[in-house]
Amino acid sequence: MNLKGILAISGQPGLFRNISQGKNHIIVESIVTGKRMPAYSTAKISSLEDIAIYTYEEDIPLKEVFQKIYDKEEGGKAIDHKASSNELFAYVGEVLPQIDKERVYASDLKKLVQWYNLLHEHNAFDQEPEAENETETENTSVPESSKEA
Repeated sequence: MNLKGILAISGQPGLFRNISQGKNHIIVESIVTGKRMPAYSTAKISSLEDIAIYTYEEDIPLKEVFQKIYDKEEGGKAIDHKASSNELFAYVGEVLPQIDKERVYASDLKKLVQWYNLLHEHNAFDQEPEAENETETENTSVPESSKEA
């Protein structure tokens, strides 16, 4: 599961992919609509790969939390992000039992579940092991010059 280049922009609904960088802005593309727009340096932009969830032991990267939800749901969607706070805490507690309930708020869990469902709905989850296997098979091929010898 690769979250590289996936962004959340404060004040903008949904998630975005980083497309290009300008002098004082970046060009982003909405995962939902595919529409491109500039995001200026004054906007609060968060990369999903830099976000982590507080636990009692250590912070767990969002990538790992999404993978645990993906495994729990066997590749399906998570519960609705509009569920009650108790339902959200119970759901995430099944996936991440060591979550720090004092530092993680219900609004954080709503975003977590909403982002997961959005990425799942638009097939934005890249499975890293498949990509790594493809590059390994390409690197193990025999060069044409050594076949003749």
